[in-house]
Amino acid sequence: MRNEFALAFNEVLEHYGLPRESVLEVVQAAMVNAYRKAVNASTAQQVEAVVDLTKGTIQILVEKEVVDDVVDERTEVALTDAQKVNPKAQLGDLILIDSTPEDFGRIATQAAKQQIHQKLRDSEREKLFEEWSARKGEIVHGTVQSIGAAGITVSLGRAEATLPKREQLPTERYKPRDRIRAVLMDVAKTSRGPQIVLSRADRNMLRRLLEAEVPEIYQGMVEIKGIAREPGLRSKVAVAAMQPNLDPVGACVGMRGGRIQAIVRELHDEKIDVIEWNPDPASFIAKALSPARVSGVYLDDDPVRGRTALVVVSEDQLSLAIGREGVNARLAAKLTSWRVDIKSVAEAAADAVQKIGKEEILAAFAEAQQPLITQVQDALARKAEGKPLPPEDYNAMTQFVTMVERTLAEQREGRRKAQTRRLAEIRKNIPKAAYTRPLDTLGLGEPLQQALVGAGLESIGQSYERSMVDPDSILTLPEVGARNFEKFKETLESAILNLRADEKAEAEQAAAEAALEKAAAALAQPAAEGALPEGQEAAAVAEPVAGEIVGVIEPAPVVEGEEEAEEEDEGASAKKKKKGKLKAVIELDPETGLTVARRKRKPGRTKDWVEDGSGESV
Repeated sequence: MRNEFALAFNEVLEHYGLPRESVLEVVQAAMVNAYRKAVNASTAQQVEAVVDLTKGTIQILVEKEVVDDVVDERTEVALTDAQKVNPKAQLGDLILIDSTPEDFGRIATQAAKQQIHQKLRDSEREKLFEEWSARKGEIVHGTVQSIGAAGITVSLGRAEATLPKREQLPTERYKPRDRIRAVLMDVAKTSRGPQIVLSRADRNMLRRLLEAEVPEIYQGMVEIKGIAREPGLRSKVAVAAMQPNLDPVGACVGMRGGRIQAIVRELHDEKIDVIEWNPDPASFIAKALSPARVSGVYLDDDPVRGRTALVVVSEDQLSLAIGREGVNARLAAKLTSWRVDIKSVAEAAADAVQKIGKEEILAAFAEAQQPLITQVQDALARKAEGKPLPPEDYNAMTQFVTMVERTLAEQREGRRKAQTRRLAEIRKNIPKAAYTRPLDTLGLGEPLQQALVGAGLESIGQSYERSMVDPDSILTLPEVGARNFEKFKETLESAILNLRADEKAEAEQAAAEAALEKAAAALAQPAAEGALPEGQEAAAVAEPVAGEIVGVIEPAPVVEGEEEAEEEDEGASAKKKKKGKLKAVIELDPETGLTVARRKRKPGRTKDWVEDGSGESV
């Protein structure tokens, strides 16, 4: 029995590849469930299974109550039997008693066999899921197992993966038992085990191949700044050197192109352009359009319309810059994150001539550069007639386009700076609460509110900014219109005024509370110490009383020989208080920060209590 049990247990460990403790826990849980089903035990009753791998035995311990007369052997045990297990057992105690049924090995095997296998399969699936989840983003090796309409099933050893149709290269054809390399894209947990998705079309596939073939990338001496890819057609990779005197492009290409050619063969002859990354956007865009030679790059970084780059190339480089079916231009746009507009020199010059007639800001430029404009217009006219142009005309057109685009760029930058300053001034008058208050608090109509949210306006503050700085972006919305825009603007202004008033009131209240706390602390400190600071007289702190300010209490110098006069004044003041003519309290004025005397006046009294020059209140 011992040898058979140990051999079976070790066989399970080897087959499933699971830890010894995990398999032992599964076996124990299965034995407990088998006992409960065999004797119909309650789930509230404690049952434990003890498996001894050395002896090859299984023991079931059941919690039972110690009684005199046993009525139900499943839940009760006699006192004499209980004391054999625990000599200190008493009536009413609950103890664990060995209750292993006869022939339990056969019963447990039949009842727990399926359960053990199920739990072991669940444990194996959990382990596989954790193992493959940790390898997400890496390249894995597998064998093509089957090919279907939805994709390819790849065997990865103990697991199976799927290579969907969309993640395959359009130039590849596979057969069963072909070796394949792919990047692990995603791992999902399902009832049938981990669902692994592979990809050969993702740009991370190219990244991992470069890391494997180029040691400088793997060691961190060369960094991949960006990858743009059209799977199966063409890819562009931007690299930068992290060490001086290192050519990043040469390191990736290798001696006679050996490194990059290995990657090209792996990707079934997909063309790969490796370019050097440049922090200057214009230079980077020019290199991203390689192998085409670029004559000029003019940038327009508009915060609303986005970033646009006008690229001017010569006539013979236009088709090369665009590429077959626009692949080269699309990859350059993806790699640089700029929208690229490619034009020939003649097209850019014709557009520049039209801009001079439309843009008022170019009037001064047109007067100053009239000879150059005339030369360009003549060259464009000859080209329209089909006549060849000398290099001087192309140089003049390139120079003209450059001057016009630079002038427009300077004007745009000036307008944006002015707009930024105006926006900063507007934001000074917008309370902070306006940026957290949603538009639905304004009571707008549902179509108008949805249109504003669709335009990126979610709060009152954002909407007010846009209505003041760029009102056309709101007026152009189909749901707005001129009349609705005016009402919307008035609603925004009213909401801003209300929020500003609330913010001002809260600030004043906070300042008053802070001043009162500060004054109370200053008055309480001398009283606690039993002495007053030099030059300060004692003041009685009273509860705030509604009334008028009758005087400011300031310290008065004590002159020798005036002590008796002060005593007489104090006596007179006491008599006045008794008569009820002058009643006042001393308190701190939060607006001025001074200690003042306030008199509580009766209704109809208008006589004020003011202070004379001697510090006495009269």
